[in-house]
Amino acid sequence: MTTPTHHTFTQRRAFTKRRTWLAAGSAWAGLALAGSLGLISTAYAQGTSVSASASAPSFPNKPIRWVVVAPAGSSLDVIARAMQDRLKDNLGQAVVVENKPQAGGTVGTNEVAKSAPDGYTWVMSYNGPLSFAPHLYPKLTYHPEKDLQAVMITTSQPNVIAANINLPAQNMRELTSLLKASPGKYNFASVGNGSSSHLTMEYIKAVTQTYAVHIPFNGSPPAVMSTLSGDTQLIASVPTVIAPQVKQGRLKYLAVTSAQRYALLPDVPTVAESGVPELKGFEALAWNGVLVAAGTPRAVVERINSALNAALNDPAVKERLKAAGLEPIGGTPEQFAKLIHDESVKWAPIIKRSGARID
Repeated sequence: MTTPTHHTFTQRRAFTKRRTWLAAGSAWAGLALAGSLGLISTAYAQGTSVSASASAPSFPNKPIRWVVVAPAGSSLDVIARAMQDRLKDNLGQAVVVENKPQAGGTVGTNEVAKSAPDGYTWVMSYNGPLSFAPHLYPKLTYHPEKDLQAVMITTSQPNVIAANINLPAQNMRELTSLLKASPGKYNFASVGNGSSSHLTMEYIKAVTQTYAVHIPFNGSPPAVMSTLSGDTQLIASVPTVIAPQVKQGRLKYLAVTSAQRYALLPDVPTVAESGVPELKGFEALAWNGVLVAAGTPRAVVERINSALNAALNDPAVKERLKAAGLEPIGGTPEQFAKLIHDESVKWAPIIKRSGARID
């Protein structure tokens, strides 16, 4: 039996907590649906790079350090290494990747936020350290929107909602009915407290005013194993983690969390098209991008942005990313900055409602 990394709730505590959450659920749901539910993959995919005509002619004149806030072999690492050679060709300098996954990516993100604002230290970060962290970490030592300069969003991908094959629900409508009929009876695994895997399910719970117990694990392998065994019944995670288990008939898809159907899983419906009124317009994506320290000269930011967009649009790079289930986006610094802000506003009440905190 897989053991979660955090103490699980008893059914009595879970039901008590549900009553507290539901008291504010109706007001929050109205806020969430009326607020920023922007289609990230559509709005930001249309962005183009800023002009490089005003870029600093002397930049770069030495190698660039690229901090990736995830371990080797992760999605972020795949993105950086796929772009590495094209960036060297464009910039004329080596771009050296350094993995710093500690503390959910906040250590590496903080390091770049505190680095010299000269464009020679980049960070590949994601929604966790950029939009979730300010609401999760009471002692966070950087402010994503004040201490960092957004350069370009790189990719995004949806989560999939998957279930143990014995769960008596085949889609989101049936799942919602099941959770409403038996509050606190069912639980869901996540890859960590405050992760996209966790908060995607909290978002669904909030807008549908349902309750399931959250069981956080340390990473996707134990979370998936728990759902396979039936210790937990549900999980939200990226398709590359879930797909092999579905192919073997060990888990089943309920929905994808993108606004439109996911190209690699065209037969899996979106959460938004489930027919559940409260889920209309639902979207929750995992996204990532490149940033530098705030105060970096605009001409340098433009030069980096231009090189990143060129690398991302290289056919070989696109093919490699799509093979990993990642959707290349690209665009301007302003679009990425807006995404970070809008997502922070969107997820703040979800995180507050969940009670998630990381000291």
